[in-house]
Order: sequence, then C-alpha cells, then structure tokens
Amino acid sequence: MRNSVQKLGSSTGKYGDPTLMRFLIARSMDSEKAARMFVQWQKWRATMVPNGFIADSEVPDELEPRKIFLQGLTKDGLPLLVIQVRKHFPSKDPLQFKKFVVHLLDKTIASSFRGSEVGNEKLTAILDLRQISYKNVDVRGMITGFQFLQ
Repeated sequence: MRNSVQKLGSSTGKYGDPTLMRFLIARSMDSEKAARMFVQWQKWRATMVPNGFIADSEVPDELEPRKIFLQGLTKDGLPLLVIQVRKHFPSKDPLQFKKFVVHLLDKTIASSFRGSEVGNEKLTAILDLRQISYKNVDVRGMITGFQFLQ
C-alpha cells in the first residue's frame, strides 16, 4: 500500500501500520483502492485541519453550550463521552459544526492513547436524552457525525 500511495504522489511517512491497516480493512485489503482512499483522506484532512488540529477558538458557538463532556476512560480503556442532547440545537454554521465534530473526535481519540497509534481507536458515548424536544433533533448534524465516523 505504501508503494501505491507513493505512485499517487503522496507519502505515508508520518503514519504507522495501524492507520494504513484501517484503510486496507475498509477497502477489503485491496491496496490500490485503500491507497486512493488514504490520499483522499489526506487531502480532506489538510483542507479541514490545516494546522494539524482545530483550536477551541474555531468552534466557539458549538463549545459554548457545554453539551459534551469527556469523562476519562472506561474499564476497557476507551474514552467516555457524555452528551447532553437537550443542550444541542441545529447549527447555523454547517462548516463550524463539521469542524466541531472533527475537533471532538480528535480530542477524544487522543485522550485514549499516549504517543502511538493503537489501530482500533474506539470510544464510548452516553446520550443523556432527558428533557429533549423537537428543537433538539438535528438530522443534518447526525448525518454529518456519522459520515465522519466512517
């Protein structure tokens, strides 16, 4: 796969085997398809996260309601998120919401390991559904979130 990525004009230098394996698994171990997907992901990542991370100052409207809390690790070592759905409202700025989802996933996954890739970066989320109403339902936001999880 590394050779296929280099043929496409990109590099796998700063990514380890666990990351590359995720792309191979996603494309049924077809190295050419996995390489194309990896290069597309690198381009997307460079566009969405040009500094390597998304600062809190880039997503203030999504952080302000304090609707998501990182609670440490579960017994299995997975990061635990608690999401208070009643504090979420559909975003007025879709780009900021997308950046918020990337920001949230990056911080959550980074909290689960120290210094090296694990290869099976997973998380546990608890949705607090108390006191939700129709105005808290954000179908577009749910679709965006699940697209980033793929």
